[in-house]
Amino acid sequence: MKKWFEPFSAAWVGVTSHKLRSSLTILGIVIGIAAVISLMSIGKGAEADILSRIETLGSDLMTIRPGAVTSAGVRSARGSATTLTVEDAEAIAEQVPYISAVAPLYSSNLQLVAGNKNMNSQVTGTTPEYIQTNNLNILSGSFFSDYDYQHGAKMAVLGSNVKETLFGDANPVGQEMRMGNIIVRVIGVLASKGEIWGSPDDAIFIPLTAMQQTVAQPRTAKGDRVVSSISLTVSDKEKADYVVAEITSLLRSRHRLGPNADNDFTVTSMEEIASTLSETTATMTIFLGAMAAISLLVGGIGVMNIMLVSVLERTREIGILKALGAQERDIWTQFLIEAAFLTLSGGIIGVIVGWVVSFIISSMGLMTTVVTADTVILAVCVSAGIGLFFGFYPAWSASRLNPIEALRHE
Repeated sequence: MKKWFEPFSAAWVGVTSHKLRSSLTILGIVIGIAAVISLMSIGKGAEADILSRIETLGSDLMTIRPGAVTSAGVRSARGSATTLTVEDAEAIAEQVPYISAVAPLYSSNLQLVAGNKNMNSQVTGTTPEYIQTNNLNILSGSFFSDYDYQHGAKMAVLGSNVKETLFGDANPVGQEMRMGNIIVRVIGVLASKGEIWGSPDDAIFIPLTAMQQTVAQPRTAKGDRVVSSISLTVSDKEKADYVVAEITSLLRSRHRLGPNADNDFTVTSMEEIASTLSETTATMTIFLGAMAAISLLVGGIGVMNIMLVSVLERTREIGILKALGAQERDIWTQFLIEAAFLTLSGGIIGVIVGWVVSFIISSMGLMTTVVTADTVILAVCVSAGIGLFFGFYPAWSASRLNPIEALRHE
């Protein structure tokens, strides 16, 4: 048993006999590992933050938007067509299974005036189902009802930012405001969703029937009422692909598109958006980790340099060991363990420093950070691997020394 511990004991003596040199070597590894941990935690934190914000909008949410307009052989941007209608939304709700709610909407930017405050904001006319499809929460008051929708009631529900701009700390529920050319009564305020794509914080919602009285809603050649988009929720996420296929088939039929014609609409889901953003942030995390790994490479080169100097300084010691019967394998193992010990120690300390830095960044509210177990394990393994890789050549050089020449070395 003692024989197995002798290389470790000798390596420990080699490290502790040159404390300053060993400390500086460890410091290089600490900086590299801490950089890897902190930067990768920022990347993973950004991914977790984005996904959690998307989750607040509803992971079962799907949105149908108009496609592109092709005129004189030139294809315009997606969303420039006026192909979706209220009647399309009604057909989807009636004919496509596994859908729990459907809400068409039509949006326009309008001037809002409340007392001496005014602003421009996106006003969205929709149906009562919109609060369900988009997973909205009411902070105060209520959302408009089916009765309000059927009678075109002039009432509005405010996003949190709109409420702050127009009413400040006052309770707007029950108060009136001018919106475009009509007067509406505020009946509710939405809870904030935060800064994220599709957030309702800067929007106002009114019944779609009231929107038709405020803004001239376009109609198709058949007289159908054009909408900006249609949102819906799927009752069974496992059937999401089936629902998309059914919606596509139904709308192609309703829009009378030929077999070779492109869709004049686009169906997207929050799952798809989350997957795309997750891939993007994962790539960013790898990039950040690669940048931090450069400092690890520098630290590894520093380990090699220190070990080569150590071999040079201990040439006579190596000669004595060989003269006493030490094998090349024993010398090689001792120096390799010494290098691995230096980098592993630096790796463990670096993980602690990196975690502390990540915690400070997160606690100060600068950005969200997430330190995961796989990142820590990878960092420690890489630090030990660096010691073995960069310590190999110095260890091999030490084991190949001629004992007679080593004894003569001064």
